[in-house]
Formats: sequence, structure tokens, C-alpha cells
Amino acid sequence: MKGKNIFATRWGIIGVGACIGILASLLQKLGNPGNMGICVACFERDIAGALGLHRAGVVQYIRPEIIGFVLGSLIAAYMFKEYRPRVGSAPIVRFVLGVFAMIGALVFLGCPWRAVLRLAGGDANAILGLVGLTFGIWIGTLFLKNGFNLGRTQTTHTTVGWMLPLIMIGLFILMLIFPQVEGQDKSGELFYSLKGPGAMHAPLLLSLAVGLGIGFLAQRSRFCTMGAIRDTVLFGQTHLLSGFISLVVFAFLTNLILGQFKVGFAGQPVAHTQHIWNFAGMTLAGLAFALAGGCPGRQLFLSGEGDGDAAVFVLGMIVGAGFAHNFGLASSPNGVGPHGIAAVIIGLPVCLFIGFTMKKKSA
Repeated sequence: MKGKNIFATRWGIIGVGACIGILASLLQKLGNPGNMGICVACFERDIAGALGLHRAGVVQYIRPEIIGFVLGSLIAAYMFKEYRPRVGSAPIVRFVLGVFAMIGALVFLGCPWRAVLRLAGGDANAILGLVGLTFGIWIGTLFLKNGFNLGRTQTTHTTVGWMLPLIMIGLFILMLIFPQVEGQDKSGELFYSLKGPGAMHAPLLLSLAVGLGIGFLAQRSRFCTMGAIRDTVLFGQTHLLSGFISLVVFAFLTNLILGQFKVGFAGQPVAHTQHIWNFAGMTLAGLAFALAGGCPGRQLFLSGEGDGDAAVFVLGMIVGAGFAHNFGLASSPNGVGPHGIAAVIIGLPVCLFIGFTMKKKSA
């Protein structure tokens, strides 16, 4: 008989949320960008830059935390016999959802994790992002209630489940082969930021260790920020929401202790004050996350336990990051990019089209 998974209990997920909040704030203190101790979207964007998928010189660095999330989840899945290689259907749709999820997140400048971390650091702009995120997820729940479905999941070859973990191992090996050389923005085949958020990072092995730990805990607890809002709206269940709230509370307390808390709209790190587009960007991201079945962190953890569908979504986000910076869609502290508004206006109808047309067929 299997032992009880304490991390999946209410107190367990509260503890996991507390750990993420504390560790994210500590990573910021140790070198990661302000109010960005952990941001899945931003970190995947940095990875895209490091690989040359975009040439925005201020956001190029292979983030070890992302590697750790996938491999930590993989380790937990194997340890507790929960590794299940599986795929569903509609891979191109999942890829497109990943692209638009990233575009929406980069218009806001952060994923759901960073939205709550920005709030915990005093950034009032995050309120608009979180309201938009909730609105987007709410729209997604309407589609779910009306039979939206991307297809049945089926067991597949173990090799399929190992693809994204192997890619992550490959990224880590590339970092070891081509380490950053002081004063140079390129080392071998990798690009490195010399200034801006991409140049701000905690020590490599520490970041990797934190990523592994969070990946392990999140796989055991099923931690998901999108799921927390979805379950509350759809079913009135607050289990995941308790972990979400715990993350905010403990990140806030840690920021207070470390002197990283600053209240206001203006002058916040890596943030802008165009409120409508903070809201709209996260509405697009929230809708894409809801249709895809998980926030960007959860997609990484699912990938680690063998979910090929989640891996396709992750790759869509990384490619979307390259597209966003190459075509002027991503925001900066100066405001929304030159084509960011158009991208959101296009992205919302695309996601709505997917939601309306992909319904479970009657038997």
C-alpha cells in the first residue's frame, strides 16, 4: 500500500507555497532580478535569448532554475513511481497556446508566479495583472464547462517523456562547456547579457539546487497557480489556492525582512504602468494557461513526470519568447512594445477560436 503523500494535503501545499515564496525572495537577494526571484516566463525568455532565438542583449542567460524544475520533478516522479510517459492530441494547438501564453506574459512582464512575487514585493501594477489573469482563467472555465477538450491522453514510449528532461540536461552541459567569460556577451555558441535582467543571477549551482528542490516539491504537491484559480471558480475548491496564498504571504514576509519591499506603481523593477495592457496581457496568458491545462510552472513539472503535451507547450513558450522580442511584442520598463498591443488583440481571438471549436464530440 502506498504511503500518504503529505505534500498533497492542505498543510503540505501550504508548506510548499511557503518554501517557494521564501526561496524566490532569497534568490532575488542573492542576485536574481528585482521582484523576479523566480519567473518561469521571464526565465524561459532568457533561455531563448541565450540560444540566439532573439537578440535582445539584456535578456540572455540559461536559467538553471528552469532546468531544475524539470529534473526535480523527474526525480520525484521516479522515486514515487509516478513517472508516466503520455501524450494526448492537438500538439500544434498546444504549441500555439504556449506561444500566445508567452506573448501575453511578456506584455505584462511576468508569469503568474512573478505576478504574485511582484505583489509581495510591493509592485501595485501586479494587481492589474492578477485581475487579468483571473479574468482569462474564468473565460477558460466557461469553455471547460461547455465541453472544451484537447483530446484523450494515452500512454506512450518512455523515450517521449524523456525528451524535455534530456533537452534540459543538454542546456546545462552547454553552460558547462561555454561558461560566461567576463566582459564578453558571447561564449562559444551561447549568448550572455552584460547588463539588464539577464545579467542578474544568483550563483549557478545554488539556482540549480533551488530549482531541483522546487521541482521535487511541486511534483509531489501538484502546485499550480492557474489551477488554484480554476478550481476555486469551477468547483469552489480552495486546496490549491491555499498554496497560492501561502506563496504570497511568505514572499511578502521574506521581502520585509530582507528590505526588498517597496510599495507603489512607479519605479518598480522590470515593470511598466500601462494598466490596461498589464490587465489585457495577463488575460491572454490566463486564457491560454486554462485551455492548456496548467500554468507555466505546472507545465514544466508535468514535463518532468513524462507528459509530452506539457513539453510541447513549454517549447511553444520558448519559441514565443523569441518571436516576442524579434517582432517588438514584449514590454520593457518604458512600456508596451511597439507591436505588443496588436499581438494581444490577435492572440485573444485565436485563443477564443480554439476554445469555441475544440469541444468533446458526443458519442
